[in-house]
Amino acid sequence: MSNRTAPAVDPVQTVATNARGQAVPVGTAPITADAFAPRDDTAVTWLGGAGLLINARGTRLMIDPVLEGFDMPVVFEGPIAPADVPALDAVLITHIDNDHFSRPTCRDLAGACPSYHAPRYVAEVARDEEHLPAIGHAIGDTFAVGCVTARLTPAWHTWQNDSKKWGYRVWQREDYCGYWFDTPDGTIWLPGDSKLLPEQLEMPEPDLILLDFSDNEWHITFEGAVRLANAYPHARLLCIHWGTVDAPDWSTFNGDPRVLADHVDRPERVLAPLPGAAVTL
Repeated sequence: MSNRTAPAVDPVQTVATNARGQAVPVGTAPITADAFAPRDDTAVTWLGGAGLLINARGTRLMIDPVLEGFDMPVVFEGPIAPADVPALDAVLITHIDNDHFSRPTCRDLAGACPSYHAPRYVAEVARDEEHLPAIGHAIGDTFAVGCVTARLTPAWHTWQNDSKKWGYRVWQREDYCGYWFDTPDGTIWLPGDSKLLPEQLEMPEPDLILLDFSDNEWHITFEGAVRLANAYPHARLLCIHWGTVDAPDWSTFNGDPRVLADHVDRPERVLAPLPGAAVTL
């Protein structure tokens, strides 16, 4: 497996503090059609927020893409619009929150994407309300898209049960997930939005962790993120769920990769690429 990375993923080079005290990326690397072309390795691209693009030797997946229509102001310029995405093999969604399941984005990608995958309830909503070709899965289920095998991993993020607005149903643990990816070039793990779970500390060691390190009780917490990172001392850590939303008082959106790097073993593992810049396995 190759250890090459795209340039400028060191948080010291790519992260700044804005006037409102938020850690933000210093710019954006626009995504072009080349990012979707066949290639001889696996590239992972942060789209901003929790969104990701994986191109594994020409198999193209987007996970939780929010490329338009978000209902809060943002502090960065997105690297690509849905209309500019030439083709995808699948879109994967982790849970219902609109910073993960962007209905406008998913609808506008439908012409370029033949399949959507999600936990069963989210897939049901995507089919019934958005008329998307969505396939529902249980936690632990495995499915293949091209040369990539994906498995749903457990998450705990049922914050809606404490909310009047969202209390129209009882939210279950299985409505939320992470994803483990086996690619020809290595393994990638997205734990997803989740409190830290004991089983998340007992996985095989992945090559790359797509890490939400939000210091929030319905996310992993900062201490939990450090514990998880240090449980897998050889895994690289690509930071997500930060530097995107103009909400300086919301802990969910305000992690700082520079602070994470100060607390984990082997801090050079912490990667903070610009939105649109690829990291390769």
